[in-house]
Amino acid sequence: MEFRHLRYFLMLAEELHFGRAAQRLAITQPPLSLNIQQLEASVGAQLFVRNSRGVQLTAAGQAFVPAARALLEQAGEAAREAREVAQGVLGSLQIGFAGTVLYSGLPQMLKGFAQQHPRLRLTLRELSSSDQLIDLMHERLDVGFVHTTRVPAGFSQILVSRQPFVACLPAAHALARRKRLVLTALQGEPFAMISRTVSPDYHERILGLCADAGFSPEIRFDLRHWLSVVSMVSQGLAVALVPAALRQAGLPGAVFVPLEAQTSSYETHCLWKTDRDQAALAAFLGVVRAFALPLE
Repeated sequence: MEFRHLRYFLMLAEELHFGRAAQRLAITQPPLSLNIQQLEASVGAQLFVRNSRGVQLTAAGQAFVPAARALLEQAGEAAREAREVAQGVLGSLQIGFAGTVLYSGLPQMLKGFAQQHPRLRLTLRELSSSDQLIDLMHERLDVGFVHTTRVPAGFSQILVSRQPFVACLPAAHALARRKRLVLTALQGEPFAMISRTVSPDYHERILGLCADAGFSPEIRFDLRHWLSVVSMVSQGLAVALVPAALRQAGLPGAVFVPLEAQTSSYETHCLWKTDRDQAALAAFLGVVRAFALPLE
């Protein structure tokens, strides 16, 4: 059974006349008759009665009309959906992100994308940068927002944002009212740190900043999320170095003080597999580029 058979059947069921049906289908009568015979053979039932009074639907033919119409409508809908996915009008994307991106552009990107592409669905998963790289490699994610410079071969990236590290201090801390802070002032303080297993790049980068200042931090809390780091500080249990965007977290009890002479920054990269050929992905990356830092 072919879709052509269904179209010919429905036209003949409507006209109940081979000549008129063939004319509307822009074919001659013999091919129409042949296709109806092929359909009846495929169905295993006679669908039309042909006699001196003309053409009539059998009981089987009458029962087959709604089913044939539904099959054609489903096929048409499937074809439309396939075209729209190919055009980037319809579809879905799996987006990975590290938590701090919520404070450095991701919500604005999502709003812009939803306005421009309302029929494209995004599913977001909060993951560490290392977990995102694994899921991107296995194509469980389409796009990741990561904080790492350790990008494997075969990936493309957009630098979305760059921000300084700032000192995060309890509000009651003696240095909390400073306008700027020399990092050596934190020597001997208990530190809350992002775990090396979660973000090896930035764990090492913070250690490097402290080493450049001449000391090794006393790591009291080794945590999986930046918000957990800020929360420990807000409770007066530690100090920390965190990305400046976390000022927007709004946790009471934490104060953020810029550092003097900082040489390192916290970067966010949008990452995807270079060989992914997906119109929805291209549409999303277009929105990301509009929010990204200009090329240097």
